[in-house]
Amino acid sequence: MKRIFIVACLAWIGYHAAAQETQEIKKVVYPEGYQAELDVIYTKVDKWDGRMDIYTPPKEKGLSPVVINIHGGGWNKGTKESQTGFSGFFKKGYAVANVEYRLSQAASAPAAVEDIRCALIYLISNAAALNIDPDRIVIMGGSAGAHLALMGGLLENDHRFDTNCKTTKTIKVAAIIDQYGITDVWDWGYGQHKTSKSAAQWLGDHAKDQSFAATVSPISYVKKSSPPTFIVHGDADPVVPYEQSEALYKKFQEVGVKSQFVTVPGGEHGKFDQEKKREVNGQIMDFLKSLGIHK
Repeated sequence: MKRIFIVACLAWIGYHAAAQETQEIKKVVYPEGYQAELDVIYTKVDKWDGRMDIYTPPKEKGLSPVVINIHGGGWNKGTKESQTGFSGFFKKGYAVANVEYRLSQAASAPAAVEDIRCALIYLISNAAALNIDPDRIVIMGGSAGAHLALMGGLLENDHRFDTNCKTTKTIKVAAIIDQYGITDVWDWGYGQHKTSKSAAQWLGDHAKDQSFAATVSPISYVKKSSPPTFIVHGDADPVVPYEQSEALYKKFQEVGVKSQFVTVPGGEHGKFDQEKKREVNGQIMDFLKSLGIHK
């Protein structure tokens, strides 16, 4: 009897702990007139379905700009359902595509890059049906999501990671929003500033291959034709080195790409106070407005 009681207690503790770890998923609140298509399959790889949630404004308002949002989590955690803060884009008439991708436990690099490229190609290929403007695509993310946004946009018509979604269409985004993203994967795994086991985990069999790491690092793809890019990073980030954003911005400036770099003094890894968050969000929208993506 005593043994049964102990087992029951342990089971309850385990259940209680699991319940505490389960986070409530909030639904995306979108304006009246918008339509939501959830879990749209944008690609299939073996038995895995790549899904995105698409929110589109009323068609009578004409072609809309679209923002592709990519969650973070070191390529090994996170879900699209954790992302809900799109009100600023909805107010300006943007469609939103909230994307998931293969995590490192399912497939190592460059799988996540391949998936984001497929998501981008899907939206371009289906732009007419979705009533979105393929010339006004914004791609954004935070942390590992920002790394994938940078890769998706900076590759442009370099199709090396497009084997799952071959296309003859022109691949070009109007802007990239990089929020404290990883720009040099090798440096994040083995660099002098900060290191992360997530980098080696994502690289998988290529964990010790610096040349391969360069092929999945956004800083390797900066060139004159690169899309305008907005960068924000806290200078006290304990996870992703602030120096990585500094290096990326410097490279953009060297080749003459329109870019803006916002430093959050004392800001940690995406942990900015509410006033600063509002300020940064306003700066992002001003940057996109300056590019003519919205009025």
